[in-house]
Amino acid sequence: MENLSVLLIIAGVIVALMIFLYFVPISLWITALFSGVKVGLAELVFMRIRKVPPSLIVNSMINATKAGIDLTTTELETHYLAGGNVPTVIKALISADKANIPLSFKQATAIDLAGRNVFEAVTTSVNPKVINTPNVAAVAQDGIQLIAKARVTVRANINQLVGGAGEETILARVGEGIVTSIGSSTSHKSVLENPDIISKLVLQKGLDAGTAYEILSIDIADIDVGENIGAKLQIDQAGADLKVAEAKAEERRAMAVAVEQEMRAKAQEARANVIQAEVEVPQAIAASFRSGNLGIMDYYRMQNIQSDTDMRNSIANPGGGGQNKPKE
Repeated sequence: MENLSVLLIIAGVIVALMIFLYFVPISLWITALFSGVKVGLAELVFMRIRKVPPSLIVNSMINATKAGIDLTTTELETHYLAGGNVPTVIKALISADKANIPLSFKQATAIDLAGRNVFEAVTTSVNPKVINTPNVAAVAQDGIQLIAKARVTVRANINQLVGGAGEETILARVGEGIVTSIGSSTSHKSVLENPDIISKLVLQKGLDAGTAYEILSIDIADIDVGENIGAKLQIDQAGADLKVAEAKAEERRAMAVAVEQEMRAKAQEARANVIQAEVEVPQAIAASFRSGNLGIMDYYRMQNIQSDTDMRNSIANPGGGGQNKPKE
């Protein structure tokens, strides 16, 4: 029992010591002290209570102090609690100081909290980067399509990183400038001969205004000849005109067919009237017999005259029907 009690006391002491060392990081305080960073043990304890990693703050303070940058632990804690990346900000401040780029701690934290990589921004300010534009198609005034691709060399503008437009805006504006330059050219040959006219026009437009970058140069990497858009449009227009003409011709043909059908209907109506009139002739002859206006000899004489007339017509028109033969 005595051994068990001793073991429990030792375990309790060890746990208490671990808790004490967790809240009071003596080794970290000693490291800061020998590195020239003034930070008290109580301040490190309060960092633990505020859930701020003391090692992160102390190591960042050591780096800043060695680089000659005057900061306080309160400033670093505030930035950490705001959701910032403290080591990245310290690296950016050191890089900017070595490159003689004016960058304050307030600017760096603002850029970091805005979601931009402040260290990458400082690096881009020192070493400009190249942005390749996608293929941009434009049509010259002679109707020939040109496909251009440019390389844009940009440098980060520290003062515009907060609230300034990004690479997408740069690419969009450069593409617009390429289209405008090619579209204002009277011939595609002049663009092929002097592609630098595109770069000059785009640079003159000041496309980097309001962006987080400064355009240093625009180089046309490649330019190819595309389709003959003018000829294609003329062909399409001719096809459309042909379809319109065909539609109008079909309309006229339909109207002519309708008129023809109408005339045939009128002819059939006239023929029906003739047949109806011929049907009434025998009735008129019978009425004449009954009334005594026509005798039998007069009837035979009329029949002889009709037969003689049919014979004469047959002789005058071989293969044709007689004059009184009904027409089909």
